[in-house]
Amino acid sequence: MIDRYATSFRRLSDSRAAALIPYLVIGDPTSQRFTELVGVLVDNGADALELGIAFSDPLADGPTIQEAAARAIGSGMTPERSLDLVAQIRQRYPDLPIGLLVYANTVLNTPNFGAKCAAAEVDSVLIADAPLEESISLGDEAVSVRRVFVLPPNADDTLTKAIARASEGYVYVTSRAGVTGATESLSEGIGRHLPLLAESGAAPAVLGFGISTCAQIRAAVTVGFAGVIVGSAVVQRISDNLADSQRMAAEIGAMVADMKCATVQAGRQGEANQ
Repeated sequence: MIDRYATSFRRLSDSRAAALIPYLVIGDPTSQRFTELVGVLVDNGADALELGIAFSDPLADGPTIQEAAARAIGSGMTPERSLDLVAQIRQRYPDLPIGLLVYANTVLNTPNFGAKCAAAEVDSVLIADAPLEESISLGDEAVSVRRVFVLPPNADDTLTKAIARASEGYVYVTSRAGVTGATESLSEGIGRHLPLLAESGAAPAVLGFGISTCAQIRAAVTVGFAGVIVGSAVVQRISDNLADSQRMAAEIGAMVADMKCATVQAGRQGEANQ
C-alpha cells in the first residue's frame, strides 16, 4: 500500500522542513479554476493538499469556507463530480498526498463513497462532524484510505492517546475550539499535546484552524509541529478576486511561496537551536 504521507514527512524531516498543506473546496469557484489553482499551489511549494467536498451545512467551517462551498455547489459540484476531479489531480500528481475533509452526510448519502475514494487514490479522509467515538466506517474497499481525526485543544490525556492510536497519515491538531477562519495570532499552549502524541507513537502532528501568516507558521513549527494546514487564508483570496483570475492565481501563489519559505526557515532554525 502506497504511503504518500510517510514518504513526504520523511523527506521533509530529512531536509529539516515542515509540511505546508493548503486547503481548497473542490470546484471553487469553478471546476476549471479549481484545477488551475491546484497547480498554483503545487508549483509554489505545497507539500500535500487538503480538499473539501462542498456541503450545504458545513458546521465546522467559518463564513469564508461556507461561501466557497456555496460557490462550488452553485457551479454544479456533487460528491461524485468532486471525486472525479480528485482522480484527475492524482493523475497529474502521482506522489502528492491528498486528503479529503468531508461531512458525515456526504459519506452516508454517497453510494460506495469509500470505494470511490480508493479508486480516486485519495490518501486520507477526515469526517469533520464525526468525532472518534462516533467514527463512521468507509467500508472494506477503502482499506487504502487513511482515517484522520481531529485533536481539539481541550483534549484530555485519554482522548489524546486514543486519537494518537486511531489517526493515520497525520493527526489534525486544532489551534482553537470552534470553526475555521483566519486569525492574527495563535493561542498559547498550542503544542501542549505534542509530547504525549510522540510518546504514544502518533502519526505526525499538523496544526490547523486560523493559520494565516508566516509568523504563525514559524511559531507552530518551532514548537514541534510537522506541518500546518492553511485554509481560510487561501480561500479568502479566491473570494477577493472572483472577477480577476490572473490576480487570484498571483496572490495565492505569492502567499503559498512565502508560507513554504517559513516552514523551511523555522525548521532549520529549530535545528540550530537544539
